[in-house]
Amino acid sequence: MRNNQGAFGHEEESEEINLTPMLDVVFIMLIFFIVTATFIKEAGIQVDRPDTMTADSQEDAAILIAISANDEIWIDKQERDPRDVRVLIERLHAENPKGSIVIQADEESTNEVLVQILEAAKAAGVQNVAMASDDG
Repeated sequence: MRNNQGAFGHEEESEEINLTPMLDVVFIMLIFFIVTATFIKEAGIQVDRPDTMTADSQEDAAILIAISANDEIWIDKQERDPRDVRVLIERLHAENPKGSIVIQADEESTNEVLVQILEAAKAAGVQNVAMASDDG
């Protein structure tokens, strides 16, 4: 009869698959995807943008400002007072100096609020300002 002893007199261990290296790789990949994911910034409200015939895509939009149909100004998912817009633009622009401002104005909004935001951006020293529109 043959016993279950190996060459050194110890019992052979049962063959098991070691899952630790595979789990390490899975967790490293998960961390990689979380860190490298890009998140879409939202202004806070749904805006019905005007149609345009010509439009250029805007990269590196750091500040999204939305103007609702009843002239409410939304920045960072919060309604803001028009007097606070310049200070907010300065703060957000200081966080990302290479970023631009994208204004999402509703079709029903007035130009007065848009001009106020443009003046606030100019006063804050931001040169790159764009208007969001739907491709016509």
